[in-house]
Amino acid sequence: MLSHKDIRNEMLGASEVSPKIMSAIHEQRLLQIWVPKQYGGLGFRLNEGLKLLFEWAKIDGSLGWMLTLCSGANFFSRNLKPNVASTLFANPNTCFGGSGMIGGNAEKQNDGSYIINGLWHFATGTPHLSHFTLNAKLTDNGNPLLDESGTEIIRSFVILKDQVEIIPNWKSMGMKATGTYSFKVNNAKVSEDYSFVYDEFFTNDVLDKIPFRIFADFTLLVNYLGMAAHFSEEAIKIRPHLNLSLFNQNIEKQKEKLMCFANEIEVLLNDFELISSEKQAEIHSLSTALVENLSHQILEIYFQLGLKATHTDSEIYQIFCDYFTATQHSNFRNEFNEHDFFRLSK
Repeated sequence: MLSHKDIRNEMLGASEVSPKIMSAIHEQRLLQIWVPKQYGGLGFRLNEGLKLLFEWAKIDGSLGWMLTLCSGANFFSRNLKPNVASTLFANPNTCFGGSGMIGGNAEKQNDGSYIINGLWHFATGTPHLSHFTLNAKLTDNGNPLLDESGTEIIRSFVILKDQVEIIPNWKSMGMKATGTYSFKVNNAKVSEDYSFVYDEFFTNDVLDKIPFRIFADFTLLVNYLGMAAHFSEEAIKIRPHLNLSLFNQNIEKQKEKLMCFANEIEVLLNDFELISSEKQAEIHSLSTALVENLSHQILEIYFQLGLKATHTDSEIYQIFCDYFTATQHSNFRNEFNEHDFFRLSK
């Protein structure tokens, strides 16, 4: 098994996660932490999965982010028909990933299948995906299909990697090894069995009931905290005299608070209680404040590190760029909606 040091060395300056690291990830099924055990996944509880994602983000920001978004996409295993999910996830290398945007159309066919065309942006982990997920407007003879309220029907689909054209167009300063690219689909035929609705489940697990916004907040927050912890480790190497005890205590305090929230949410769901909109708003407000506070603290420390911290081949510079790229996620910029399933947006 690769050590944390070995992984960090491989990830420094990397443009994508190496086959050696991906092999270790697949062997441990780390991309399937949210996939139910009945389908061959690890079936982690919320607290358990968040702790693992924190540790991987602490090793490397791009790696933790890729694991978070791809394992988050594999959560869709719960939305697929059981026979389809069982078949797909019997393979330990099965990895979903895609875009939350509505980037194209799905034309309904007489046999119940769909022909999909469109362009989608910011799909994390594209070099490692076996399947892409996407949202598309349903059409019939080119006309939008409408629900009872007259609204266009949106449906999510899972398509094979060989049905996709990957467009490697990531230009941001950080998260360079996440493999976050755009992808295009031209006349891909997809069975109705490989379509799903994100809030309809075929499993019966407490995590099925977790509000989407809370799940997104929690899984992203552990990444920010993990990257902050890694930043602290590297900052001390550059300036050993810096007193970062309060910064480190704050990271640990916020991580513990997050885990307490996660436990509280799972207890409520186990008791068949709904998570009120007020509770969701409270958690989101605290999450947003946490990211803002953490960002200010990292900037204050960075200003004290000197020119060495600006070297583009240094670990501290990579962490800095990764962190401030990741914090541009729409979830914490008041642009979030329920179709933005773990997409890194700009």
